[in-house]
Amino acid sequence: MEKQYRPRLSEFEWSLVQKARESESPSTGNVLVIGDIHEPFCLDGYLEHCKEQMRKYQCSEVVFIGDIIDSHYSSFHRQDPDGYGAGEELERAIDKIQAWYNAFPIAKVCIGNHDAIVRRKAFDSGVSKVWIRDFDEVLGVEGWDFKEHHKIGGVLYVHGTGTSGRNAAAGKSLQFGCPVVQGHIHTEASVIYNGGHWGMQVGCGVDRDSYAMAYAKHFAKSYKLACGVVLNNGTLPIVIPFT
Repeated sequence: MEKQYRPRLSEFEWSLVQKARESESPSTGNVLVIGDIHEPFCLDGYLEHCKEQMRKYQCSEVVFIGDIIDSHYSSFHRQDPDGYGAGEELERAIDKIQAWYNAFPIAKVCIGNHDAIVRRKAFDSGVSKVWIRDFDEVLGVEGWDFKEHHKIGGVLYVHGTGTSGRNAAAGKSLQFGCPVVQGHIHTEASVIYNGGHWGMQVGCGVDRDSYAMAYAKHFAKSYKLACGVVLNNGTLPIVIPFT
């Protein structure tokens, strides 16, 4: 029988998810921003770090900044021949993402370049999008809102595909005329004010020692392990290191 990927939640857990969705809890205007996690290669403890900041800063919105899956098996770069096969890596990613889903049943997700790998290859092969399932269906995260970008309280949240360097988010803030939060660049975690706006590079939660990150082992800069919060209705950005 063909395996069907679906949410791995018990009936009781599903009831809690539904209650969370239906609740009318007031908005605080505070946003938790979760850096690239590249499941199944996220660093142990990063989820708990993000949950702690959610509670501490009383965030009512959650944004995954992108690359929630790695898709190393289908990478455009050199692949490790001893790594997980396609089915196993995806299954491991789905299993680990369920913990994130249980913690954050309502979330916005920016589609990252790694998230889009399979879709890009399908497009390049001439496969119609009609044949491609939605991210939430494949990953078992019904209710997560997957988009290229999101805007909350006047702040633009985007993965940052195609950008590089310390000033990438600040540059986008000038380009779009609003504050910008982005991920993608694992070696940067900072807030830079520029031209009346600000740009936040939120860092990441990736295990640099995993084989999927072998391409970065000769980088001069280290990975910046962090998440972020945006408080006071989009006016106060804070990067929170994970140590």
